[in-house]
Amino acid sequence: MDNTIEKDIKIAKMNVSRYILPVAVIMAALSGTEDAMAELAPAVQGELARYCYPENIPSSPSPNVYLPDGSHYLQLAEDGKKIVKYETRTGNEAGTILDVATTRYNKIGKIQGFSISGDGTKLLVYEKSKTLYRHSFAASYYVFEINRNILKPLSETHAMQQSPVFSPDARMVAFAADNNIYIKKLDYETEVAVTTDGAANRIINGIPDWVYQEEFGTCASMVWAPDNATLCFLRYDESAVPTYSLTLYEGACDPMTQYALYPGQFSYKYPVAGEKNSDVTLHSYDVETRKVKNITLPDNAIEYIPRIEYACSPERLVVTTLNRAQNRMELYAVNPKSTVSRSLYTDENTSGWIDPDSWSMAKYYPDFFVIASQRSGYNHLYQYSYNGALMRQLTAGEEVVTAYYGFDARRGEHYYQSTAGPLNRVVKSLDAKGRITDLSETTGTSSATFDPSMGYFMLCHSSATQAPVYTLHTTDRNRIRTVEDNSAYAARYKSAPRKEFFTMVSDGYTLNGYMIKPVDFDPARKYPVIMYQYSGPGSQTVLDKWSMGWEQFYATQGYIVACVDGRGTGGRGRAFEEVVYRHLGKYETIDQIAAARHMASLPYVDGSRIGIHGWSYGGYETLMAASQTDCPFAAAVAVAPVTSWRYYDSVYTERYMLTPRENEDGYNDGAPISLVDNMNTSLLIMTGTADDNVHPANTMEYVSRLLAAGRTCDMLLFPNMNHSIFQCNGRLMVYTKMLEYFNEKLDNK
Repeated sequence: MDNTIEKDIKIAKMNVSRYILPVAVIMAALSGTEDAMAELAPAVQGELARYCYPENIPSSPSPNVYLPDGSHYLQLAEDGKKIVKYETRTGNEAGTILDVATTRYNKIGKIQGFSISGDGTKLLVYEKSKTLYRHSFAASYYVFEINRNILKPLSETHAMQQSPVFSPDARMVAFAADNNIYIKKLDYETEVAVTTDGAANRIINGIPDWVYQEEFGTCASMVWAPDNATLCFLRYDESAVPTYSLTLYEGACDPMTQYALYPGQFSYKYPVAGEKNSDVTLHSYDVETRKVKNITLPDNAIEYIPRIEYACSPERLVVTTLNRAQNRMELYAVNPKSTVSRSLYTDENTSGWIDPDSWSMAKYYPDFFVIASQRSGYNHLYQYSYNGALMRQLTAGEEVVTAYYGFDARRGEHYYQSTAGPLNRVVKSLDAKGRITDLSETTGTSSATFDPSMGYFMLCHSSATQAPVYTLHTTDRNRIRTVEDNSAYAARYKSAPRKEFFTMVSDGYTLNGYMIKPVDFDPARKYPVIMYQYSGPGSQTVLDKWSMGWEQFYATQGYIVACVDGRGTGGRGRAFEEVVYRHLGKYETIDQIAAARHMASLPYVDGSRIGIHGWSYGGYETLMAASQTDCPFAAAVAVAPVTSWRYYDSVYTERYMLTPRENEDGYNDGAPISLVDNMNTSLLIMTGTADDNVHPANTMEYVSRLLAAGRTCDMLLFPNMNHSIFQCNGRLMVYTKMLEYFNEKLDNK
């Protein structure tokens, strides 16, 4: 579960749900009022479109695929017909690497994406992608030999492949198809089956199951040894995982005609909290002998293996493991040939959970590895030897490390991103003597991407008042050029209102917030307010970072839009986050109600006209806050909400709540469906009927409980759409209906 704009945009661009079918929305006949919502004037809706995806997204450079030395990079042309080479320093075009019109042996119509081999001699390009889950897809892949201009299908046997990966010497490609793993030997143009037991909704080899993809952020579970001799992979046995089914309809924008008269179903394995997860096992494949070995790890309490990665040696595969409660992480160093393993590193948390940054930030070098931990109370970086000894704590203090970019061996420097106060993000370097240098401004939000040689980095900086600016730098501190300044984009929103940051106190805690006032703000008036939040553990919505969306547009319509990050959110250390452990919804609700009362205390706010909105976890918290007996909200709009943590996936939910058996009271107290008797707020719920993440059953069960309690709400369904509700003007329709609803319920004329 996430709320980041960047992830949503990536998902939208990849079209990553095979059951996203953009169609017209429908209004269910569950109106809590006799009067219909007044529709927005076409001119107003047209202006709102400028503040919705994709029109509200600033420009960003196309992803650079660097050649090994970092001096050049490749980019896919906008029309998908060419892959072009550029000089890193100047940005000047240096030639065309691939032109679909001139390739030898085979032709493709349009390239959708590509990757490069480690030695820079070959490309993997794909077309005809078919989305699977929110973060994964299959496609028709081709291998392109750069020097010979030869394009050949990756597989003659399988029309679609998943997650192909070059061997280090670029002479082989491992890929998944039909739940099995295959190796294409490019020199001989032969294809070898590594596994044969793959079966839909039963056995998956080399590709993570749904919950691993969603919550562990990975779409591939196979890695090559540095000597090209071994392929290691994970096998997922999901036979005993309960099956979830989503109903599919014909639809209108991209119709599935097979469902014209009778709906269909998409069924997949989805473990809810407390239910059986996939059995995950580790294996190695010897390329020469074609034998698979089973690798057994010594700890019987291992439930999850989020990562496997070779650490610069064919005899050292690092396996990251978690127990089911996700409060103990252990790294094992495994020799895949002998199958001998030893414990390399352990991190435990007796008061909460192991943060996912702990494994996602880990990087491995020839003589040491770097890993993140919250053991000090704040997320910091630590350097360890491969005998398990701590060599050096790299960062310290009350800052929170939020990204680790890597180590430059030539300069002896580490590069990372950290907080500078909760609202800001700074890119920094740390040298061998412990000296820290800021590589970006210390206010606003900065992030960086580095080339493989660590010679260059692209810096992105924005703030609440400045659209993103992308600049290219060398790691010896020279600024080379501005790549994108978004000046034309920013000019489109010159008159749009901006965020104003503030603090407030709730239950003894100082919380950060922002508000957006109308451009013609009059302190003598009494304005309606819309409270927006996400509130999920470790998230942050209140940041000094550029965003231009529905919030700014609503401010042009006479609203004050406010947002407060309550307890449990990120950027402030472990103690602030872990307040919510075992009690999701409790303290977030106290804080959101306190935030509403803070807003109501302001002389220019009408306390009787405050609404609340959120999406996903934010939708959940919207229902929680609106279901309290002391609720200060006159109206609520929840999009794709969780309505009971018993309905959500095991990995995310149990990380913060443990299992229902271990924490029955927490599950009951934190379930909006348990609070329907208190729901007296005007409520609009919107959800996609093919949401594979937060299932529409959450909404259906909640509405059913409302009806049983003699209450109703308004409900808007987006047929065949997933959690993101992007396609066919889906986002525009969400924010149009929300504005109409608040206009009516908050009496905003």
